[in-house]
Amino acid sequence: MSALVVRRLGIDLDAPVARHWCGGDAFRTALFNALSMSFPAGEQVFIDSVRRGVAALPPDQRPRFADEVQAFVGQEATHRHVHARFNARIEAHGLVNHWEWRILARRERVMARLGTRNWVGVTAATEHWTAILAQHLLAQPWLLADAEPRLRLLWQWHSAEELEHRSTAFDLYRALGGNERWRTRLFLTVSAYFVVDLLRQTVHNLWRDGTWWRPSTWASAWSVLLGRRGIVRCGFASWKRYLAADFHPSQADGSAGKRWLAGHAGLAPPVRAMPGA
Repeated sequence: MSALVVRRLGIDLDAPVARHWCGGDAFRTALFNALSMSFPAGEQVFIDSVRRGVAALPPDQRPRFADEVQAFVGQEATHRHVHARFNARIEAHGLVNHWEWRILARRERVMARLGTRNWVGVTAATEHWTAILAQHLLAQPWLLADAEPRLRLLWQWHSAEELEHRSTAFDLYRALGGNERWRTRLFLTVSAYFVVDLLRQTVHNLWRDGTWWRPSTWASAWSVLLGRRGIVRCGFASWKRYLAADFHPSQADGSAGKRWLAGHAGLAPPVRAMPGA
């Protein structure tokens, strides 16, 4: 079981956010903004799925997950709240969040058909994606090196906590009797939706921003996504690893997140921790 800590992030999100807050780079700003737009609705889906997952366990197994899921919910609820505040700042620039309503529509249309166990599997699959992105962001500091300092800290904090709770939904899925065939099937489906939705929202952000046509925008896109230090090259092995029969999220190196959290304890002090943390 993982030792999770619920923290309060001490940064100012009441002040306006610059249009191109990520070092003046339109593509990086649009990409991070797109990710943030998915979080309030997406994190709520994760919260709902793990709560239902614990409730669906046999009574004698629930205590094993109770504390960890409570802390997982606390972390995700904090992420949801912080990114909702951030989203309100960036929407002041005329951006429109299309990703959120797609998440909510899928939840209403598909959740009852999939059932609790497979929704926990969807959460585990999506958490693997967020862990890949989190690990990449912490390993590639150039992505945020020239960003507005408070927002750089926001993304690093979120990344560190994503690595901290990356195993929770996965372990719960297995405890619910989830099988390997459905685990990989759900992951491939989630991957397709995640990539398409992220790119759609990013391009829409660029269109609303008026920077989609600039050569510099697409030069940055190449570097961030497909370049030597891009997420596709650096993250593909981690993505593929999820398909292995012996995969477990704890196999990935989460030390960068632990170091960041230890080094910024004053910025993100604990609210509560599960026993053993």
